Amino acid sequence: MSRSRILITGANGFVGRALTHYLLGKGWPVTCATRSDDMPTAGVTRKVIVPAMDERTVWAEALSECSVVVHLAARVHVMNDSAADPLAEFRKTNVAGTLNLARQAAAAGVKRFVFISSVKVNGEQTLPGQAYTEAGTASPQDAYGQSKYEAEQGLMAIAGQTGMEVVIIRPPLIYGAGVKANFASMLNYVKRGMPLPLGAIHNKRSFVYLGNLLSLIECCVDHPAAANQVFLVSDGNDLSTTALLRSCAAALGVKARLVPVPQRLIELCAVLLGKKAVAQRLCGNLQVDISKARTLLGWAPPVSVADGLRATVIDLFKHD
Repeated sequence: MSRSRILITGANGFVGRALTHYLLGKGWPVTCATRSDDMPTAGVTRKVIVPAMDERTVWAEALSECSVVVHLAARVHVMNDSAADPLAEFRKTNVAGTLNLARQAAAAGVKRFVFISSVKVNGEQTLPGQAYTEAGTASPQDAYGQSKYEAEQGLMAIAGQTGMEVVIIRPPLIYGAGVKANFASMLNYVKRGMPLPLGAIHNKRSFVYLGNLLSLIECCVDHPAAANQVFLVSDGNDLSTTALLRSCAAALGVKARLVPVPQRLIELCAVLLGKKAVAQRLCGNLQVDISKARTLLGWAPPVSVADGLRATVIDLFKHD
């Protein structure tokens, strides 16, 4: 039985590259849409260069013969956005660009549109023991989260108008081979044995290993029950910041040097230094409930946190 051709947008990104290789390995024919021509093409049956994504982008070539779209391309969240109007910039790509693609996809006969959104649509933090669910009220707190929420609403409207099925996946922080930014920096600090004042943090945060996210995406590509649904995703094993650092040290084969500074003191110092958002990520709770994916799709994270961290570490330090 032949499988549907899948268009992956943002195929040159952290998740996009991994998803491309994952789906090819599972026998799916793949078309990759990228902004540049520097992506390895081994096994890829078609690659289309799409220099920019907005309301004017023409997707006809990329959509040719595709029955499914997995939409990863986006203007991503950054800590210190220098744009004069960040929300306007996010809307150009994440809202107008996404909905333009979806309308063209529906017109081209695409059956299902899988949109990788963000847990930031739900909000920035949870109360202890009160994990986010798909049924909860959306409460985006920044321009990136707002743009993702607006895109979700627009996609569901297009689904209702055209009959094209839409699936929305909201991941929290993603780690895995190729991860950069704060997660890679954290692993470097632990590997170098730097003392960190994070030995007494008792929060709970959800993370998702890249392989677990890819598994859910594939499930949502063709599972009948996924049509027009929203799913939260995680490893199903929430960790405190302290526990995460200890797990990273175990994966690295080193001893975690964590100083048990009281959490309240860390939060106070962060406020005084203008780093309240940093303290929130280190000390606050952000949990997601993945019961819906487990129940409705019969899906469960196939990779444990320990194995996911081990794979991440091996990739990050493979040249050391």
